[in-house]
Amino acid sequence: MKDYRKAKKQAEVTVGESVKIIRELQEMSQNELAQLTGIPQSTISAIENDRVKLGVERAKVLAKALRCHPAVLVFPGWEQDQQSAA
Repeated sequence: MKDYRKAKKQAEVTVGESVKIIRELQEMSQNELAQLTGIPQSTISAIENDRVKLGVERAKVLAKALRCHPAVLVFPGWEQDQQSAA
């Protein structure tokens, strides 16, 4: 287990905020994301505003459309701690 680094939370970002940030970085509208995923735009809006839980299956679908790993959406703000590798 010494080859693994302990994860360390770096920023306070909600799941919904992570979806919105990554979508905006991809220069994609909610409507465009809805078309790519088959998830209604109203549901994407609710996810981004933390009114609806993302869920594993939606995370997989959104991650594929946003070209990222689902964990980036499900566990926002977590990063490996570079100093605990010693």
